[in-house]
Amino acid sequence: MSDWQAWVGKEQVQTDKLTPAVLDRFRATIDSDAKGDVAPQGIHFALCLPDAATASLGPDGHPPRGGFLPPVELPRRMWASSSIEFLAPIHCGAAIRRVSRIAAVRAKSGSTGALVFVDVEHRSFADDVLAVTETQCLVYRSDGAPAASAPGPDANAPDWPWQRSLVPQPPLLFRFSALTFNSHRIHYDLPYARDAEGYRGLVVHGPLTATLLLDLCARQLGPNALSRLAFRGVSPAYAGEALHLRGRAEGNDLTLAAFGSDGRDVMTAKATIRG
Repeated sequence: MSDWQAWVGKEQVQTDKLTPAVLDRFRATIDSDAKGDVAPQGIHFALCLPDAATASLGPDGHPPRGGFLPPVELPRRMWASSSIEFLAPIHCGAAIRRVSRIAAVRAKSGSTGALVFVDVEHRSFADDVLAVTETQCLVYRSDGAPAASAPGPDANAPDWPWQRSLVPQPPLLFRFSALTFNSHRIHYDLPYARDAEGYRGLVVHGPLTATLLLDLCARQLGPNALSRLAFRGVSPAYAGEALHLRGRAEGNDLTLAAFGSDGRDVMTAKATIRG
């Protein structure tokens, strides 16, 4: 643990450009019919991507540890949560610069064994204007799938006035993996997801679920309506199973959620409408 603390404060700078092709493919992936040169919120997930050589990837498909991220020995890595601020829109053609910093490394013990949490702060600039800040929490854990949560509130309850349901299929997961250059095998390699990591099917990406919740808000409020989104993954969503996206507003505050086909909480989220 003391060795990992040496990574706190470590920075990484990446550059990119939001091309028309990336914008069109992002919209096509989530079935958005939005037009114009202002990108949907969540486009930053598809920018400033990892570029590790294929030969260097680990057995799970992740890039090697010990470069920017600390060399945590636990074998499984998940995106646990994020807190995002949307400060300015990102336009097609914008030059992107992202500055990332390791903010904290914390070890804990949970019901499934040892856990290590790594907080990463990202600042994304579009044409030198700070557009998005995000604090992302990664969790490292031991072998095996995380314990599933119990069924939650009825996803069809009347207090969710915003409702959209879909069945994520493998092509959607494949496209999102390609858009984000995410090679984690749980999203496209069914034998690996089932036999090596203990999931019952291909796992829907956490940021894909968050992107779909952002899209739910855009369908209700119009583009770039949010100033903030904070989400937390609760349990896995699976390809081929219904995913229920829900939302409700109280003034400028939004409560958002994603439920599995059995009513499990998949993701909980809070958002703020831009004032």
